[in-house]
Amino acid sequence: METLTRRQWALLIPLTIAWGINWPIMKVGVSDLPPLAFRAMSLWLGVPVLAVVLLAMRLPFRVPRRHWPELLWLSATNMFVWHVCIIIALRHLSGGRAAILGYTMPVFSAILGAALFNTRLSARAWMGVAAAALGVAFLLWHEFTGLAGSPGFVALALVAAATWALGTQLLRRTQLPVPTLTLSFWMTTLTAIVMGALSALAERSGWHMPGPAAWGAIVYNAVVIFGFAHVAWFVLARGLPPVASTISVMMIPVLGVLSSALWLGEAIYWQDWLAMTLLMVAIAAVLLPTRARA
Repeated sequence: METLTRRQWALLIPLTIAWGINWPIMKVGVSDLPPLAFRAMSLWLGVPVLAVVLLAMRLPFRVPRRHWPELLWLSATNMFVWHVCIIIALRHLSGGRAAILGYTMPVFSAILGAALFNTRLSARAWMGVAAAALGVAFLLWHEFTGLAGSPGFVALALVAAATWALGTQLLRRTQLPVPTLTLSFWMTTLTAIVMGALSALAERSGWHMPGPAAWGAIVYNAVVIFGFAHVAWFVLARGLPPVASTISVMMIPVLGVLSSALWLGEAIYWQDWLAMTLLMVAIAAVLLPTRARA
């Protein structure tokens, strides 16, 4: 088990808020624009934000050529598949429940860590993973019937979560000799290229000038999500064991459900409150320090 430092808490709290309220914000964006186009525009506006931060902090842009294949693989598992799959799924699912499906990632991460990387977790860590899984199941309680009509998009969100879980495991183990902000800049840039190309191939006929609400969603994602939240997440993912970093963000789908209910009128049930309690148990099980043995 590993507890968070003050610096990690200082990143985690605003990260949780920024990502949590972003689910209804993204839902507004994809209700106006084709989903890939919305994401591509946010990414392309986020790239110069990251570039300015790199310049201001005097960090290098260069990634040694021998590390390009690993950079590409990290980008694919952490960002390409996640952004393509989840943004398409979000167009057809409610904002809160899309967040919940996306944040099955910690469960996938624990399973992949044990299966592929021989990660041994303590009993308390497995309790946290089980509580997170049960919490997600409760959050989906009222959605099973509704989601049955769009199983392909449910599967797409789960593929996104599983791939992101693999990427988190790989990010924790990477030996790339570059600052996290440099890594974030190039992963964001490569994802912008991929999303832009896919949108041009699949959505060009639906391109149009965004309305004011969609522009607000684009700017929020460019500045807050890609300019801050992704960088904060990569810092946490590189500095903490995968189970600690993934369970630590389980309040994000809770905020996603609450903010979607507040802004989009999505219903909240007693199962949702029970699930939120379970998710807090999961976070405590993984992050609270254990008592030292005599």
